[in-house]
Amino acid sequence: MAPQMIFVNLPVKDVDAAKAFFEKLGFSSNPHFSDETTACVVISDTIFAMLLEEPKFKSFMAPGKEISDATKSTEVLVTLSAESREECDRLADAALAAGGTAAKEPLEMGTSMYGRSFADLDGHHWEVFWMNPAAVQG
Repeated sequence: MAPQMIFVNLPVKDVDAAKAFFEKLGFSSNPHFSDETTACVVISDTIFAMLLEEPKFKSFMAPGKEISDATKSTEVLVTLSAESREECDRLADAALAAGGTAAKEPLEMGTSMYGRSFADLDGHHWEVFWMNPAAVQG
């Protein structure tokens, strides 16, 4: 059985700007699932962010619903694990350098967990966290 994949679909105002933002974080795009209104950002072998310009995103929504303005409200927190504290910092710092904004203060839970967060160009909230393997094992 193939591993299950996740495709997080996010509305964006400008697909080219959003794609460039995530490329600056070190992610690539899959051209087979991208076009002039959509970018498929490859986060891992099983995790993808589908960046859809708002009119295209709306075409997938249930009738009568509106697109949330992620700069004013939070519908979802997209959370990625990292292999180290340094990787949390690298990814969050790259997001800030690419035009993102800090979403909140870093999370520090002793030596067991560390995290950073940022908002992308469209205001979507991303979390990056590291958990000490010794703490996970108990």
